[in-house]
Amino acid sequence: MSLIKKLAGQTLLYGLSSILSRLLNYFVLTVYLTRVFTGVDVGQYGIYGIMYAFSALLMVFFTYRMETTFFRYGGKDGKIEETFSTASISLLISTFILVTLTCLFSESIATQLLDQPGKGRYVIYFALIMGIDTLSVLPFARLRLENKPLQFASLKILNILVNIGVLIFFLEGCAWFVANGYADLFAFYDPKWNLDYVFIANLAASFVTLIFFFPQYFRTHWVFDRELWSTMLRYAGPLIIVGIAGVASMSLDRILLSEFLPGEASEKHDQIGIYNACVKLAVLMNLFIQAFNYAAEPFFFNNANRADSKHVYGQVAQAFSLVGSLVFLGLMLYLDWVKYIIGADYREGLVVVPIMLIAYLFLGLYYNFSIWYKLSDRTDIGAYISVAGAFIAIGLNVLLIPKIGYMGSAWAALATYVFMAVANYFASRKYYPIDYPVGKMGSYLFFAIVAYFLSDYLRPSFEPESLKLFLVNTAILLAYLGAIAFIERSLLRDQFKQITENRNA
Repeated sequence: MSLIKKLAGQTLLYGLSSILSRLLNYFVLTVYLTRVFTGVDVGQYGIYGIMYAFSALLMVFFTYRMETTFFRYGGKDGKIEETFSTASISLLISTFILVTLTCLFSESIATQLLDQPGKGRYVIYFALIMGIDTLSVLPFARLRLENKPLQFASLKILNILVNIGVLIFFLEGCAWFVANGYADLFAFYDPKWNLDYVFIANLAASFVTLIFFFPQYFRTHWVFDRELWSTMLRYAGPLIIVGIAGVASMSLDRILLSEFLPGEASEKHDQIGIYNACVKLAVLMNLFIQAFNYAAEPFFFNNANRADSKHVYGQVAQAFSLVGSLVFLGLMLYLDWVKYIIGADYREGLVVVPIMLIAYLFLGLYYNFSIWYKLSDRTDIGAYISVAGAFIAIGLNVLLIPKIGYMGSAWAALATYVFMAVANYFASRKYYPIDYPVGKMGSYLFFAIVAYFLSDYLRPSFEPESLKLFLVNTAILLAYLGAIAFIERSLLRDQFKQITENRNA
């Protein structure tokens, strides 16, 4: 249990950074941008979502999963310095090549892939953002491997603060100065470039973050171990496929929506903008999953040699299921108030939120269950499962989007993550058996869904956003917590006994 508490503490630290940075992101960027891009500009927010979907896919190629590979080999026999140096040299060279090629062909990419002729500068922005972010990947991974969550958190928060500051400067500050007679000083500002300024702010934030890693790079004793590099690439190869398939499952929905939604391009971008904004309401589930991953991946590798490691991994998955189910229920019970995070023009898409919350919960379970192939070096099987998941995601999107619009993407995401979680669970049982308490894990989600349906059934009896509805939903949440306490009464009793014994000692 002490290891679980340690993981929980690290998850909390990473979570605080993620929560603070993401809350700043969502409450400033999402709230703000969904009000900047309104009316005829809703489609601009759709383009914003498409660009970030493409960048998520390309980042797999830019990093080729060196951060996970670094966890695998950096903690072995004190080779952290050698592994960091070898991986960094590899990324420095490949990043320079990829950024150069992307910039050279930016206009063709914008026209052929993004359907944005004349907007090659968007591609250049993202090439530079991805290049800079790639050079920060290993330093961030090293902070995680060396258990330095406070430094990690500080840099993540700094990144979003710079992003917001630069964005507000361009979209509000420059506009105010121009309107008040300072046009000569701010001749570089053009209100038609609002979307550009969103990307420029991201670029500035990425660069400032990288500056703080310069000392780490300068302190590195640069060596390139060709044998180690070859071993790392063999390990990472299937993980690249896993990454591509994972991004295809998570991000290609925006791209496929632009292809298969009915209507003109502007109408499609409007629908993508609505979908993109409402998916972001699953903010707390995403924060929890991200914080868990930051803490769990190095935790799993560092404790792989313990005699009770598999039992610990089962407890971790159980704890994840409980917290994830609670996040789902909490968001859904208070969605009448949470919805004000996004602008009114986007709220018609709220129907996707419960589906995406459950989908993300299964994505988190997939991350739990998939640790087996990273620890047993069977990344090839992990790649097969991920590719199958990508085919399911793409196939269902293509099939459902023309019929039910962006709801098709939400259902496709749920089906994909359920498949990937279940497939990895059964593969783990065969190749790396871990005793997951799936009965209890399933009961957490089952009762959360029942509680949500009860709330949804009672909602028409109350005024929307009323105090009575708030109190009823709070009572349902407390009842759910009571049911969980009853299920886990023996565990709670043991913990209470242990606390009492520690105090008496």
